[in-house]
Amino acid sequence: MSEEKKDQLHEKFYAQSVEQVVKELNTSENGLSSAEAKQRLAVYGPNELEEGKKKSMLQKFIEQFKDLMIAVLLVAAIISAVVSHEVVDSLIILAVVIINAIMGVVQEAKAEQAIEALKQMSTPNANIIRDGHPMTVKSDELVPGDLVLLEAGDIVPADLRLTEVSSLKIEEAALTGESVPVDKELVVLEDGEVGIGDRVNMAYSNSNVTYGRGKGIVVNTGMNTEVGKIAGMLANADETETPLKRNLNELGKFLTAAIVVIAVIMFFVGIFFNDTSWADMLLTSISLAVAAIPEGLPAIVTIILALGTQVMAKRNAMIRKLPAVETLGATDIIASDKTGTLTLNQMTVEKLYVDNKQYSVHDDFANDHMAIKVMNFANDTKFSQEGNLIGDPTETALIQFGLDQGFDLKAALVAAPRVADLPFDSDRKLMSTVHQLADGKFLVAVKGAPDVLLTRANQILMAGEVRPLQQADKDNILANNKDMAQQALRVLAMAYKIVDSMPELVSKTLENELVFAGLVGMIDPERAEAAQAVKVAKEAGIRPIMITGDHRDTAEAIAARLGIIKEKDDAAVLTGAELNQMSDEEFAQKVTQYSVYARVSPEHKVRIVKAWQKAGKVVAMTGDGVNDAPALKQADIGVGMGITGTEVSKGASDMVLADDNFATIVVAVEEGRKVFSNIQKAIQYLLAANLGEVLTLFLATLWGWDTLLPIHLLWINLVTDTFPAIALGMEPAELGLMKNKPRGKNSNFFSGGVLSSIIYQGILEAASVLFVYWAAIKWPDHTAANMPNLSAEALTQLQHADALTMAFATLGLMQLFHAFNVKSVHQSLFKIGAFKNRVFNWAILLSFALMMVIIIVPGLNDIFRVSHLDLYQWAIVIGTSFAIIPIVEIVKFFQRLAGKK
Repeated sequence: MSEEKKDQLHEKFYAQSVEQVVKELNTSENGLSSAEAKQRLAVYGPNELEEGKKKSMLQKFIEQFKDLMIAVLLVAAIISAVVSHEVVDSLIILAVVIINAIMGVVQEAKAEQAIEALKQMSTPNANIIRDGHPMTVKSDELVPGDLVLLEAGDIVPADLRLTEVSSLKIEEAALTGESVPVDKELVVLEDGEVGIGDRVNMAYSNSNVTYGRGKGIVVNTGMNTEVGKIAGMLANADETETPLKRNLNELGKFLTAAIVVIAVIMFFVGIFFNDTSWADMLLTSISLAVAAIPEGLPAIVTIILALGTQVMAKRNAMIRKLPAVETLGATDIIASDKTGTLTLNQMTVEKLYVDNKQYSVHDDFANDHMAIKVMNFANDTKFSQEGNLIGDPTETALIQFGLDQGFDLKAALVAAPRVADLPFDSDRKLMSTVHQLADGKFLVAVKGAPDVLLTRANQILMAGEVRPLQQADKDNILANNKDMAQQALRVLAMAYKIVDSMPELVSKTLENELVFAGLVGMIDPERAEAAQAVKVAKEAGIRPIMITGDHRDTAEAIAARLGIIKEKDDAAVLTGAELNQMSDEEFAQKVTQYSVYARVSPEHKVRIVKAWQKAGKVVAMTGDGVNDAPALKQADIGVGMGITGTEVSKGASDMVLADDNFATIVVAVEEGRKVFSNIQKAIQYLLAANLGEVLTLFLATLWGWDTLLPIHLLWINLVTDTFPAIALGMEPAELGLMKNKPRGKNSNFFSGGVLSSIIYQGILEAASVLFVYWAAIKWPDHTAANMPNLSAEALTQLQHADALTMAFATLGLMQLFHAFNVKSVHQSLFKIGAFKNRVFNWAILLSFALMMVIIIVPGLNDIFRVSHLDLYQWAIVIGTSFAIIPIVEIVKFFQRLAGKK
């Protein structure tokens, strides 16, 4: 492979034979060597699509100033410096804007890192042959010449020239727009230009294998693939906004419009009624607008969501789309597969029926019983080099049972080696093996469906002796078979016979005149944590739904054991056949009656999801197969399986379970509820603070008071808004969070009493600040009696400086105290714990220190035009600021009282 080829390989591999392709790419049927693959990776680069150019830190920093309100603020700062000659004010405004921009860049970078980590988690794998051995590698490590193995459910990882196909069908809608899967063939297409849709000997990157299996040689990777060419055209396309971000932007626009109107009114009131200079009022009005608009809210919400995804990842829930975190918190229905999610996907023997008696696996019985020998002999399970069992789950369960009972299979096979077999098939429902015994005779071991095997048996092994099989024996056997089946056990029967010579391998002769040995009952046991997870989900008002391809009785029994339905609640179970008899309208009316769906196909899942959605529910749906993809996309939250799931199902999912465990879904729902609650807290905190600032300045302007300067508002906005708001996003889950009902499909960030809390708490903040300012003027610390040498004008200036400082300190400290109130909308602060969140504690201390430093430190207080306060004045400031906690506690108490009524 020469380096010149790195930009573009042969474009018409479909017109070449497999031998020509192998020769051109210098590969073989054993694939590449690891050393050669490493060299080619250096030449061709990773097999991944190039992303659009990432913005540099400088570009991100400059973009922070593109916001209209920031631009207006900068203009106002220039006006202030030129017209009012307030150079210090302008420099401080400029400094605050730059600090805000830096924080915005840091927040954006953190969110990008979290999203990038999530992208890495979802990188698909590819099954290939290298060094002559099958192995699994990350798809971005593929190079031209690699030999890729394909099977149903895979996403084709690169452009391939197929070398082997077995009923292979690939859906190429992403490239051709044709949704019908294409049957692949190994023909050579020599008719000149052949369209992508007609290249039946090729498989293209990002297309989906829907059926069969095959092999193919990688001919193009990365941006040289057909999908890479499309990606190249789309590289500079604008990113689409998520619904969550769009809602936040709409909220921001509404608030901006409302606050601009207030700022304009305040501007004209100040000029025409209070005789304030237009430059000062312009600066004050614009500063109010910028300080009051929560422009950092989208970034803060993104950070909270990203932090939530990291917590979920540690608990085996991989979130692929950030808004899914918030949607999870609203989940009403969790529709889950049974096998592997609610159960272990690991068949286990639970019961054994021999000698007309049913035994539990924990009971004592002879490990040399013929039933145990037959279930181990009539078995295709293999042992790996590490000693693990490899084979069909049912058969490995039988071998494991034998091992647990002390049955030495290897020694038994040495004594009676297997010399022939008649494999299982679905028509006769039996499997037989033939073993040569030491005396020259042959043992025929047969296992299969009880009803079929009983028709082939004419004797029974009872207490170590063989006797004729009576009707009473058959009745007992069938009764025990039914009993075990009703316990959700899969039942197999064992029988045998000993013949003098090697029998003919024909079912009619080999599997007749058998000696019945016993029944074995197996189950895919429910996960130990699944029943508890179902209980937690139900307490949270979430309805667990079980969907399975198993028989009705098995599904009903497992669902009852898990607590999804009550025992013998047959009316809560619906089969796929019964669902087929219902119209969509009839099913939508009856859907709430059913919690278990048995013998359903993946196609039924879409109908189930739509019916629940029509009932107004938010639905989370699990799936692992190719055909589950439509249901996963239809669901509000598609949940893919990380272990058993196909790449197609994972790609269609919003969340992937790393452990395929139902309990993990419930954990993710809890985290989703916590994230939504914390976003609400951040919004409540920011908007209440902003409303307090707006009302304070607006009313003060109407009354002709000069309460707060622009730099005061900007400093409070920077110091007391950002750090506590982000820290509130890290609050632990409130007690009883999973005992509340889902919040509903139509809820928003203002639901659950948040809007009313924002309004009354914002009014409370404004009233407190205005009261402190009024009190400081009414009962000043500096008086003519205390300072007789000062002129009246100088005395008034001192009194106003104190009042201004007290109002500024009260607004800042009150917001910090109020952050504790916001830890819960309705619960008492003393019940939820004030200091559990260490990040929050440090955020409050940092904000408090930054507030204090500009008031106390000489020089800084001159820049910010604040004065030193005495203990009496600090007592008023701190007392009034702290008062917001008991006042809100009293309101919460009456809210809880009203809620109980």
